[in-house]
Amino acid sequence: MKVQVLPSLLAADFGCLADEIRRVAASGADALHLDIMDAHFVPNLSFGPDMVALAKKTSPELWRDVHLMMTRPDQFIGRFIDAGAQALQIHVEADCDIWAGLRAIRARGVRAGLVVRPQTPVAALWPYLPLCDEVLFMTVNPGYGGQAFMSEILPKISDLRKHAGGIGLGALDIMVDGGINFETAALCAAQGANMYVAGSFLFKQTDMAAAVQRMRGLCEEQLPGLRSE
Repeated sequence: MKVQVLPSLLAADFGCLADEIRRVAASGADALHLDIMDAHFVPNLSFGPDMVALAKKTSPELWRDVHLMMTRPDQFIGRFIDAGAQALQIHVEADCDIWAGLRAIRARGVRAGLVVRPQTPVAALWPYLPLCDEVLFMTVNPGYGGQAFMSEILPKISDLRKHAGGIGLGALDIMVDGGINFETAALCAAQGANMYVAGSFLFKQTDMAAAVQRMRGLCEEQLPGLRSE
């Protein structure tokens, strides 16, 4: 299990996106996180497959982690993979066959992820975990960046880590997104999360590389069992 920091492109300067993508690549971040919003599943509209293609063209070495906040993500899985998604996440609350969606992602050789809103019980994830490479907890209500972290999600992270270990999935990657900064990332790490999406906090840093390194170090200190691996 590896600690990973993923700047979210939603918080970038849209007037110079290629430069912002290169900035993420130069920061030493583990991946670029792209939030895809359809203005139906969440109250905002963001990117399409062309943005993933831009990231691939601009910095092909930078891993592309794509989060589909869509009512019908199953209708777009192929398009985003064709554009260059290397990890693709769908919501457990989406209006589609979740089993089929996760299988379709894996069938293309892409990491499959499942996302859960703050209000959804963590047990809603249990049936699908054997088909998941990663699980993303939204630690704000999805739709807009810059929101305050919801600390009530912390026990859910711990519950998932314990449950995954109990069914032989101890290495499951657990990601958090929403209100993530040095303090909240470390709190999530202490509960078992090992991947941290940060948008506004990282993009406002004068030295993103230093911030990425510090966040990674703080989380490595907190993540249970990491130093014994």
